[in-house]
Order: sequence, then structure tokens, then C-alpha cells
Amino acid sequence: MTSRFAQVMFTPDVQLHQERHGSRGAYARMADAAAPVRDRIGPDEAAFIAERDSFYLATVGMTGWPYIQHRGGPPGFLRVLDEHTLGFADFRGNRQYITRGNLDHDDRVSLFLMDYANRTRLKLIGRARVDESPEVLDRLAPPDYQAKVERALLIDVEAFDWNCRQHIPQLFPRDAVEQAIGTLRARIAELEQENARLRER
Repeated sequence: MTSRFAQVMFTPDVQLHQERHGSRGAYARMADAAAPVRDRIGPDEAAFIAERDSFYLATVGMTGWPYIQHRGGPPGFLRVLDEHTLGFADFRGNRQYITRGNLDHDDRVSLFLMDYANRTRLKLIGRARVDESPEVLDRLAPPDYQAKVERALLIDVEAFDWNCRQHIPQLFPRDAVEQAIGTLRARIAELEQENARLRER
């Protein structure tokens, strides 16, 4: 966890519970470790983000209720534009526009990126802005991906946190599983042919 993430997230109410459950000491040192400057997206974060084909995006509406939406696309559709900025092409979906409307009310967002195969997760918080300029849409639209791009979302990252792997189920993408099964089936067929030849002898 970065110092900036701790500074933003460890509100007085959160600190009260940390104190009650014995974790306040370690987290207090972390929150006080640096000045409140935005986190920089480093090589590890950039590489992890570039491999993702989906993430979860949280916003808050005028009623105060949080809303979480899944965003998906080809690997790397969420792009690191610089050490403080992410961007992605926002594809047409069910046309409810809850996330879009929420951003008119409050630009704060939270992103949750999962790698189930390696049981790794990255949380980012920042401020989102919509950009519908043709040059930005062209820059962020994935080539050869069959989806209508309605807008681009640019996110100014405030902080991030790598979570522990505890309680993350290990899941694998379907295409990776099918490829592994195909390799095993080919090997089984090869061994069955070899066994048949040996029996004939």
C-alpha cells in the first residue's frame, strides 16, 4: 500500500476500527510516511494494467449510492498514458448511462483490476473526465475490435494499492484452459497410438 492511498482512505472512522482491532500502529506509520502527493504509475503497475482485459469501475451518484460497473475489451484496452493518467475507450453497452451520469455529479472513481490466474489485484482511485474529441477516441480505440466507441474516459490517478492474495480464488481464462486441454488430448492420442502399436507386437 502506498502512503497516498493510506492518507486518502484512512478516515477517522477507519482509524477508529484499526485502533480497536490492533492494526493502527503499522498503518499510521504508512500514512505519515510522505507528503500528500499523487502516486506515480510505475513499471510494475503499467505492465499489470496492459495485460488486463477487464476491470471494475465504481462511481457515486446524486443519491449517495455507490455503483460498480464492469468494463471489458481486448487486453490492454485500459492504457497508461503517462505516470499519472489512464485512459480507455468507453464502448456502447446497455445504454443506461449510470456511470456517465454519476460522473457529472462526482468525478471520483475507483478501479479494481483482477488477475485471478495469479491471484493478484490492483486498486486505483482517481478523478475521471470524459473526452469525446476525435483524436483521443482514435488514440484509445482498440484496432480490429468490433464495438462502438461512444466516448473516452481519462482518469487522473490519485493513489493505488496492491492487495494481498488471501481469499482470491484461482481462476483461469477459458482460452488458456482449452489450449491446455488440447495439448493434453493430443498427447493422450499419441500415447494411445503408441500403446496400440506395442500391443500389436
